[in-house]
Amino acid sequence: MSFRAPVADIAHTLKSIAGLGDLIESGMFPDLSDDLVDAVLEEAGRFATDVIAPLNRSGDIEGAKISGGDVTLPEGWKDAYLRWVEGGWGALPGPVDFGGQGLPVALAVAVQDMWNSASMAFGIGTVLTAGAVEALTAHGSDELQTLYLPKLVSGEWTGTMNLTEPQAGSDLALLRAKAVPNGDGTYAITGTKIFITYGEHDLTDNIVHLVLARLPDAPEGTRGISLFVVPKFIPEADGTPGRRNDVRCVGLEHKLGIHGSATCTMAFGEDGGATGWLVGEENKGLACMFTMMNNARLHVGIQGVAIAERAFQQALAYAGDRRQGRKPGMGATETVAIIEHPDVRRNLMTMRALTAAARAICYLTANAIDRAHHAEDGDERSAALERANLLTPIAKAFSTDIGTEVASIGVQVHGGMGYIEETGAAQHLRDARIAQIYEGTNGIQAIDLVTRKITQSGGAAVAAYLGELDVLAKKVAAANTPDLGGTATRLTESIEHLRTATGWLQEKLSSDPDSALAGATPYLELFGLASGGTHLAAGALAANGDAQVHAETARFFAENLMPKTSGLLTAITSGAGALRAANTALKM
Repeated sequence: MSFRAPVADIAHTLKSIAGLGDLIESGMFPDLSDDLVDAVLEEAGRFATDVIAPLNRSGDIEGAKISGGDVTLPEGWKDAYLRWVEGGWGALPGPVDFGGQGLPVALAVAVQDMWNSASMAFGIGTVLTAGAVEALTAHGSDELQTLYLPKLVSGEWTGTMNLTEPQAGSDLALLRAKAVPNGDGTYAITGTKIFITYGEHDLTDNIVHLVLARLPDAPEGTRGISLFVVPKFIPEADGTPGRRNDVRCVGLEHKLGIHGSATCTMAFGEDGGATGWLVGEENKGLACMFTMMNNARLHVGIQGVAIAERAFQQALAYAGDRRQGRKPGMGATETVAIIEHPDVRRNLMTMRALTAAARAICYLTANAIDRAHHAEDGDERSAALERANLLTPIAKAFSTDIGTEVASIGVQVHGGMGYIEETGAAQHLRDARIAQIYEGTNGIQAIDLVTRKITQSGGAAVAAYLGELDVLAKKVAAANTPDLGGTATRLTESIEHLRTATGWLQEKLSSDPDSALAGATPYLELFGLASGGTHLAAGALAANGDAQVHAETARFFAENLMPKTSGLLTAITSGAGALRAANTALKM
């Protein structure tokens, strides 16, 4: 089916919800203006719609292929990627000193929203390169930055993130990859890494791997992990690719979805050792990698938003075309488009509203990241960093949960045709499912939210955010806009549920930590619903264009989805006992 990048919805979220106007007025980004933002979004929308989107279906069918360690991506992808590089899209948020445009993360996230809606398998490749740029900018030596950043910023070279290994999964303390000093400032890297996105491909003439490995005599566990740059081809002094490094793709994963993306098993040092260079300090690699990981988690959240957008657009078009059933008073052979049936309308509005709420949370997270890096006042930077820390697990997990939920509803709207691959609805569900798993499973995100993020500054950070939600809810109530129906009441109730759950969890963390962990996942969902619904309603009041669309979306979310927060509060505060008691039921 045809796809059109949702430029208007993205612009509304950036400007009316995520506070891009405040960033412009603050002067943090001197070259940023409304006109520039509009121009970037319009051109990105055209590129996503006209260049990337047509490759989505064929990429899924053809998939990535491996032959003798060389990986070829689907037909048309290399040409599209080269056009993407020529358009300067990789440089959008990159550091100015290395050829970047220095624009906000919020704007970069918005265009990533479009790339991933057009084709999630294509868009994911650009995400890892952006993360590599961020890690090297923060932790790389001057020599490494000079050698690698210009090519990575432009997209001429791509970056990867090599974390996990077959025996480790998410437990990086179990990593076995080794790094032995060569005596000349380089290291010999040996080991195997799995699930490496775009670990090998034919898009660029070099691939820059960021690899976690252990030095000899390193401490056990995560305290003994270091980070290394390991290029596919070792650059010459002038930056051109030189001799081939001792790193190879030894297999491609046969995945449920995102078939066009090469997910590789990478072998380092089969011929003695891949040459690598230390990034940051010895045994501090995990901290360096988390600079890249946090960026990646937000962008994974955007993948959830993006695939939900794509699934919604397809379901909406199908529901308008497909005729089946009739309304009271119609003849036996008369039919209506299925969009006329209340249950189908409920499904479609659920898809739209969840997508909009997740987009709002992700863009707000990006805004906080921008402020954490660029605000002039130190206290403002610190507060923004805590806000970004608080929202990141919600952006990643809530958004990817709704990506799968919305894609599944999309299959339902198509009925039996949704289960048939030819319609394309099933692809969105297959593609969406991985985002809940990688860059830290959503259960890990929920644990992180409860154990680390709501305890920042003794709970002051989350309290400040709840206070801001209160202010927004009061604005909605004061506006008393008929188009929003009972939204204000639902907002007040859900925020109070969130506040109660937050206090309960903070207390249980010290007195009964297992109970707190048992409530972590429903708490994250409650947080996403209360936050997303409040920001949608406030955004509807501030909307400049299509105000009716945003009001209808916010009202539906509040009146149909936010009542769930009451049940989630009960699950959070009362669910641990049933988990403890489930011994017989969990025996084989």
